[in-house]
Amino acid sequence: MLSVFYKVSATLFQRTLMISSISNWLPGTSSVASRTMAASKSKNQSSLALHKVIMVGSGGVGKSALTLQFMYDEFVEDYEPTKADSYRKKVVLDGEEVQIDILDTAGQEDYAAIRDNYFRSGEGFLLVFSITEHESFTATAEFREQILRVKAEEDKIPLLVVGNKSDLEERRQVPVEEARSKAEEWGVQYVETSAKTRANVDKVFFDLMREIRAKKMSENKDKNGKKSGKNKKSFKERCCLLNGDIDSRESLPYETQIGSIQATSEEATAWL
Repeated sequence: MLSVFYKVSATLFQRTLMISSISNWLPGTSSVASRTMAASKSKNQSSLALHKVIMVGSGGVGKSALTLQFMYDEFVEDYEPTKADSYRKKVVLDGEEVQIDILDTAGQEDYAAIRDNYFRSGEGFLLVFSITEHESFTATAEFREQILRVKAEEDKIPLLVVGNKSDLEERRQVPVEEARSKAEEWGVQYVETSAKTRANVDKVFFDLMREIRAKKMSENKDKNGKKSGKNKKSFKERCCLLNGDIDSRESLPYETQIGSIQATSEEATAWL
C-alpha cells in the first residue's frame, strides 16, 4: 500500500515540475512552483544571461535526442512522441557564463495551435529534419513560415537549419547540396548533426546562442541610440527657448537685462 502511495506521489511531483517549467514559456502565466523556485535563486545565478531556444521539426527527426545529448551526454534511441519538455543548463559561452533554456516541442500536427504560444516566447530556433526522410525536410518550410508569422514584428530571427542523423549516411534521402541551398535561400546556417555520435551537437546550440546574443546586443544598442538622440533633441529645443528668452529681454533696462541673463545661465546649467 505504501509503495503505491509513493509511486503516485512521485508521479504527481514530476508532473508538477514539468508544468511549472513549461509555464515559463507561456506568455502571462506563472505557476506557484516557478515563482517559488525563481525567488530562491542566488543573485549570481539570476544575473546570468538567459537564452531561450526552441526545438522545431516533424515528429521522429531527433529533436529530443539532440536535446538530451546536449543536456546529459546521453543518447536515447527509443522514440516517444513529445508534447513539450523544458530544460535549463548553465554553460560557458565564449568565456561568459550563461544559461540556456531549451523547449523541446511536439512535431505532430495536433499540437500546431499550441506551438504559436511557445514560439512567441522563443528567442532562437533549431529547425530540425532527418536526412533519412525527405518529407521531414520539406516540412521545414511550413515550420519556418509559422515562426515568421508568429514573430512577424521582429526583423531578424536567430534560426539554424539542422540535418540530423548524419550517422545514417547509407540511408540519406536529402542531399547536402539541396539542404545547404535552401538554408542559403533563407539566409541561415545549415549544419548536419548526429545525436547518436554527438557530432556537431554542441555546435548548433552554441552557434544559435551566439546569434541570440548578437541580436540582443544590437537591439540594446539601437534602444540606447534612440534615447541619446531624443535627449539631444530635447536639449537643443531647450537652448532655442532660452535664446528666445534672452532676445525678448533686450528691450528691458540694462540692469534688468543683466539680472535676467544671469538667471538664464543658471537655468541652462541645470539641464547639463
